[in-house]
Amino acid sequence: MTSLLNTKTMHPRDQITLVMKRIYDRVLTTTSGGNLSIKDEDDNVWITPSGVDKGLLKPSDIICVKKDGTIIGDHNPSSEYPFHLAIYNKRPDIKAVVHAHPPGIVAFSIARQVPDTKVLPQVRSFCGKIGYAPYAMPGTEALGHSIANQFHEGVHIVIMENHGTVIGGADISDAYQKFELLEVTAKSILYGNKLGQVTTLDDVQIDAQLKQYSNKLPDAEERNTELSSVSREKRTEILKIVNRACKQGLMLGAYGSVSTRVNEQEFLITPDAISKWDLTLKDIVQISNGKKDPAKQPDHSVLLHQAIYEQHPDINAIIITQPTYLTSFAITGAKFNVRTIPETWIYLQDVQTGDFGCQFDHEKGLSSMISTDSPVIILRNECTIVTGNKLLQAFDYLEVAEFSAKSLILSASLGEMIPISDNEIEELGKVMSRWKNYEWKM
Repeated sequence: MTSLLNTKTMHPRDQITLVMKRIYDRVLTTTSGGNLSIKDEDDNVWITPSGVDKGLLKPSDIICVKKDGTIIGDHNPSSEYPFHLAIYNKRPDIKAVVHAHPPGIVAFSIARQVPDTKVLPQVRSFCGKIGYAPYAMPGTEALGHSIANQFHEGVHIVIMENHGTVIGGADISDAYQKFELLEVTAKSILYGNKLGQVTTLDDVQIDAQLKQYSNKLPDAEERNTELSSVSREKRTEILKIVNRACKQGLMLGAYGSVSTRVNEQEFLITPDAISKWDLTLKDIVQISNGKKDPAKQPDHSVLLHQAIYEQHPDINAIIITQPTYLTSFAITGAKFNVRTIPETWIYLQDVQTGDFGCQFDHEKGLSSMISTDSPVIILRNECTIVTGNKLLQAFDYLEVAEFSAKSLILSASLGEMIPISDNEIEELGKVMSRWKNYEWKM
């Protein structure tokens, strides 16, 4: 089965199987936990079976519950089928439902709280307000009514008290992206609480920030759509990095962008409004002299990528993303200390924290903070920006930064972090340039 999800051409049973594999492989459900469904154009509901290993699910395992209630398949439908049906009955616009028990969201569920999506503008914009359904016995009509009543209020995500979450979407890709983004946000808030005070934004700040990203690039003239060998090579490199990042949780289907420079006037960037999990070579957008491919829409951060390339000729690759542990630093503004282990200090040198919205200050903002000695910038309540002289180098910096952020957070339970001393830093400085140049010689 293909690893790319296409909700327009794939059969519902194949879509469900693929998405469940992603959820299981990302350790966001267990062998027996969670269920997915799709309502097709004939109002039939395709749903995961009861009592079948979610880690080894096959398309032939998926059950079809016909509009008249007839069940087709080799297994019984999920015991949670009643609340799926209740959601579809209340919300005709919802065509897919994801239910699971990921640990971050469950932490809020068992504390009977709801993650505040206002910690990040893109999370609030994409996920919206979160509903909350009081506890009811799994598999019962009471649970279905409790959840469906929340969806009737217009939300797409509901936290289920002492249970987990249920998410509805326009299709299963939309539902999964919301699910993935909310889980990362929930974990970031939980870990952020170990670092300090989590900061939330108000509606005015969120609206103003999102409008800053609304500027569009003009279309370039129509060009030969046949991709050159160089273009295919660069696009393939982007896809490989994006795929690795998604599998490792360093990038999300709903958020993140990757670009690489082709020459002084041209770069390639990931598109807007297409899940990062499902990109193809032709989805990648070419930007030439400030103009984009016709009929394509680059990621909303394209002007930021363009500004960085224009002001930093030594930078050839950029990754903008929102991984769990670095985002915990972003939503608290806690100091990221690079003096953890030699690799972290040598590769990252300094991880600065930029004020919320500083990427739009063209004189004193983000561009003045970026340098080869500061390849990772954390933006308050926004994202992490990583740069490098090649894409693999930028990805390595991202991995190192996220691993280090995780170590810093985990060490908080042991006591105060003890950094590498000044004398040790001086010794590292003597070998730094030789080590870095050897590792990433162009």
